[in-house]
Amino acid sequence: SDEDAEEWRPPKPKSKAPNKTARGTATGEKKTTAKKTAKPKEAKAPKEPKAPKVPKEPKLRAPRKPAAGRKTQARKKVDNDYREKTGGIQTDCPEETRAEESGTSVRTKEEVRQTFSVYNYNRWADEGSSQAWLGVKKEEVDAEDFTFDEPCLKKQKTSAACMGRPTNLPSSEAQSLRNELNMNWDLIEVLSHLTCVERWVCANIIMLLREENTVPFMVLNVRCSMKQKKYESYTFIRFRFTLSLRKDGVLTTELEQNLRNCHSADELDHVYSPYKKGSKLTKARRAKALGLEDAASALMNTPHTLDLRAWIKPGTEGLSSVEEVATGVEHILADMMAKDPETLTYVKTLCEKSFVSIQSSVSKSALKEKEQAKPQNKNKDIDKFQLYFDFTCNIQRIQPHQTLAINRGESLKILTVKVNIPDRVKSDFTRWCINNRWRPKTFAKEELHAIIRNAVEDSYKRLILPFLTRSYRTKLTSAAEKESIAMFVRNLRQRLLVCPVRGCVIMGVDPGFRHGCKLAILSPTSNFSEVDVFFLNPQFSPLHLVHISCSRVVIGNGTACRETESFFADLISRRYFHPLDVSYCITNEAGASIYSVSPEAVQEMPDLDPNLRSAVSIGRRVQDPLAELVKIDPKHIGIGTYQHDVSAGALKTALDGVVQECVSFVGVDINICSEILMRHVAGLNAGRARSITEWREQHGPFINREQLKLVKGMGPKSYQQCAGFIRINPQTLSSVRSSSNQAPEVPEKPAAKKGKGKTGVNVSTSFNPLDQTCIHPESYHVAQRFLSLVGGSVDQIGSTTLKHCVENKVKTSSVEELARTLDTTPETLKLIIDGLTQPPGFDIRQNFGQADFKRGVVSMSDLRVGAVLTGRVDNTALFGAFVDIGVGRAGLIHKSNITLDKLPVSQRRRSLALGPGERVEVRVLNVDLQRGRIGLDLIRVLQ
Repeated sequence: SDEDAEEWRPPKPKSKAPNKTARGTATGEKKTTAKKTAKPKEAKAPKEPKAPKVPKEPKLRAPRKPAAGRKTQARKKVDNDYREKTGGIQTDCPEETRAEESGTSVRTKEEVRQTFSVYNYNRWADEGSSQAWLGVKKEEVDAEDFTFDEPCLKKQKTSAACMGRPTNLPSSEAQSLRNELNMNWDLIEVLSHLTCVERWVCANIIMLLREENTVPFMVLNVRCSMKQKKYESYTFIRFRFTLSLRKDGVLTTELEQNLRNCHSADELDHVYSPYKKGSKLTKARRAKALGLEDAASALMNTPHTLDLRAWIKPGTEGLSSVEEVATGVEHILADMMAKDPETLTYVKTLCEKSFVSIQSSVSKSALKEKEQAKPQNKNKDIDKFQLYFDFTCNIQRIQPHQTLAINRGESLKILTVKVNIPDRVKSDFTRWCINNRWRPKTFAKEELHAIIRNAVEDSYKRLILPFLTRSYRTKLTSAAEKESIAMFVRNLRQRLLVCPVRGCVIMGVDPGFRHGCKLAILSPTSNFSEVDVFFLNPQFSPLHLVHISCSRVVIGNGTACRETESFFADLISRRYFHPLDVSYCITNEAGASIYSVSPEAVQEMPDLDPNLRSAVSIGRRVQDPLAELVKIDPKHIGIGTYQHDVSAGALKTALDGVVQECVSFVGVDINICSEILMRHVAGLNAGRARSITEWREQHGPFINREQLKLVKGMGPKSYQQCAGFIRINPQTLSSVRSSSNQAPEVPEKPAAKKGKGKTGVNVSTSFNPLDQTCIHPESYHVAQRFLSLVGGSVDQIGSTTLKHCVENKVKTSSVEELARTLDTTPETLKLIIDGLTQPPGFDIRQNFGQADFKRGVVSMSDLRVGAVLTGRVDNTALFGAFVDIGVGRAGLIHKSNITLDKLPVSQRRRSLALGPGERVEVRVLNVDLQRGRIGLDLIRVLQ
């Protein structure tokens, strides 16, 4: 670029334009002038003569006829589309795919072909509701009549199509995708190889994601969608690098091919780093600017013809002597070695066979600050990292939480970190380069061999070793972040799916000393009827609380929690609440104070003091955890560890996805759920949720799902995505009608919707019993045929009679036979059977654990080593699980004590196997009263 040229130029004066031409010629471009004239056109419409050569490259792609008519259009879309694409979750590619070459890809293709058979495709056509979704064509998704009565065979054409090539993503579309992503390998083939999923499934996954389908709607393996996001991020990074290099005028054909051949962000950064803006010209680029690239090429190919004296130019810096010429050639060779894929693969192989370790030690600046008695908070920070002051661990055995702790200490300038690679790697690498990969093709003089040896040592020390260090650190950090985010996801899912406590009056208590204990009385429907404040002092009369008729007390685990717990335990033991049977529980109040001052809380409880709002929130967390916790940002709920050390964007994306997943599959009663809860249903957003609330206020409760089509902003796509997760509960419908004392207003002739030529939508005004189930409207015709087959009706949904009829029919005929009779898939039929036999108001959370209520209190001093207790997992970290055993302090089960023989079979596949809310039986290993720590051993998980 011009900026770099100003930092260093050969002493010989040249004009600005010739300098650019000379640089272009030095980099090996013979037609520089032609490219200069075509350069302004690239910004307007990026047409490149290299694009038609893409299908000829033998990378990870099956041979197909190139769709030439689509290439220009795809290239035009790149500039517009990639600026709008989100990064997703970044993870490193596996090592094997990075070094994969054409031979390996051919073998992978052969293996995939061997698994494809007509029998398998006919079998896949009859399996899996999730796979049935893959066959939905775009015309069906975008249908404007909102009908879902298409025959199932039409959806299964994709599964039974032409031996591995899905009908809905033909060869031309796959080629268009490849051109759009601008890479030398086939995304579908790579996804199939990495995820061990059939190629046609990956193709349909990509199609559904490009159509902006939600993951809950797809009901598909999340791992595949994460891989898609990963490669979207990767291609976006590479595209940004390419644009920057083209703008700077340094993008050559060879450099572009190197970028397109990269399989990971590390390799991209390694190739692009010498050309970053603001960086000085690398030694290799300076040597190339002097024209020494031909000399370096001659040294490797025809060393007997190379005479270094012929390249001497007196008065020119860098060419004034033989030594300077030799140094320039060394720099070019070192750069070539550092970017050579075969060389990098070999040195990585050497490292894999060696003991590579990561080492951390206390920094000099931290020691100096500690000696100079800086403020106490800084010393406390330094003491937290005492375990890592002299820490060494094998790269392959370091734990994720150790990696994140080291990274945090390094960012605080408390620790210094380095990667130790054995000297044997350098010696073996040098020997291999000199004797094999970088050996001259013909006889070379000793002085030329010395240049090659110096180039190898310089390349390893200056370029390859830093690249390996960065690569290892990036891999460790990426793996640790991935594990930490997975821990957050698992903890949040189990926290949201805790069984609600329904049908009783609850007192929520936010404990405190200075401002007193705030309490709120909640009805069984979560409406607060009374709020108050009391203080924990001898003058307070407990008779003030006796008149409150509640059977459950929920206490937050904040300040004064133990004193408040003792207070209520004393009242219960003295029978102050008699004849009521009162019990209490402790719940996590993380995020309650943040929510109490949020706009949502102000809108919901405008007349309440923020302190009293937190008491309402604490009580509702036990009454309906999902409905209350979705109001709070997931990162404030108090789950997981090291949340500030992982990618904020990746963490938010993962947690938001879990919230949407939980809300969608639990389902929402559209007539009573809050606007905040509706936002997290798949297919809905803040605007559509607000429109549904406004429609409900204007016209009364929804009678059936079809009335959602009348809501402003609810198009065919949105209705298709959300319809299966919305319930119309008949009990709620009748109660809302009776409370409002008026019939719902349903417009007979709704106004026509504007946009895309849509006309008015006619909907039914009667209640459909299928709307209270988890069955999607598109499967209603299958459900009706199944009811006719078993001799039942929709009015019997959830009854014992219908359940017996269904069980008898399934016993006589298997689900597979019934699915073939009904022209559907076995998984879809199983979902229909569940929806028809589940009782009204069924909640999948009723099978999960509930909050533990108790009547007495135990202190930490009462614990004895060897005592066996039961508790509930409160939180999990990368190093173990924290268990609430009712003593005010959570005990830690170190992960070394969580062994497979102590776990149920269903939980042995998880990384830590325990999650929040699970009941466990533990044994006390040690009690440290001074530090407030309790060590526990897992005995078993209570089902």
